[in-house]
Amino acid sequence: MTHADDDAAAVAGPPTSGPVRAPVPPQAGGPPEYPQQAGGPPVYPQPTPYGPAPGQPPYYGPPQPYGWRPPPVPVAPDGRPLADFGTRLLSYLIDGAIVGGIALVVIMPVFAVVILRLMPDAASGYDPPSDEVFTDFVLPMLLVELGVLLLLVVGYYIYFVEMMYRSGQTVGKKLMKIRVVPLEPGATLTRGMAAQRYLIQFVVAMIVPFFSYLDGFWQLWDKPYQQTLHDKVAKTVVVKVAP
Repeated sequence: MTHADDDAAAVAGPPTSGPVRAPVPPQAGGPPEYPQQAGGPPVYPQPTPYGPAPGQPPYYGPPQPYGWRPPPVPVAPDGRPLADFGTRLLSYLIDGAIVGGIALVVIMPVFAVVILRLMPDAASGYDPPSDEVFTDFVLPMLLVELGVLLLLVVGYYIYFVEMMYRSGQTVGKKLMKIRVVPLEPGATLTRGMAAQRYLIQFVVAMIVPFFSYLDGFWQLWDKPYQQTLHDKVAKTVVVKVAP
């Protein structure tokens, strides 16, 4: 061995247990490769207490699925978020309980008085002829039921029209923080709009079987404003009210 060989060996240093592979620059979009001893695991740089190892990119957690975006919030033409189906349903049930409770308190005493006045001979065992049964009991009961129906129509009109058009809210809608507004941005809810909603939602539902279900569920597939049929007729939408 010559002096030149000795100098080269001194510069190279002591022999290692195996050849060490130099770090390979990372490819575009791929992770970097680290040196690995022959027959052993890769040697990774140790992170510092304050972040990643020097020269290494920071770690931000697992990537989100490609193309994932949060679902958009449906909004009215004026930009306010629309009320969802569950909130509107709860509002409807609250209003129905209020109006139904008031109607029950008013109607039950009326029926009780009418029945007691029209059946004075029931306890005595008197069996009237059929023509007397119709004129003295059936016909008066039909008239009472017609009067009760008209009373309900008027009561529902006052609650769902007169109360609605002033603020766009009934008691149920106030509790659920939603409001009826015109579909056209900047327009004002009128009594006519509220009356059209009432006509379709209640009067037509009394005449057409199962119409109330079709009307209510229509908002589940209506795009883009989640309107019911009475919303479409009145050109209104239901929006959330800021707390």
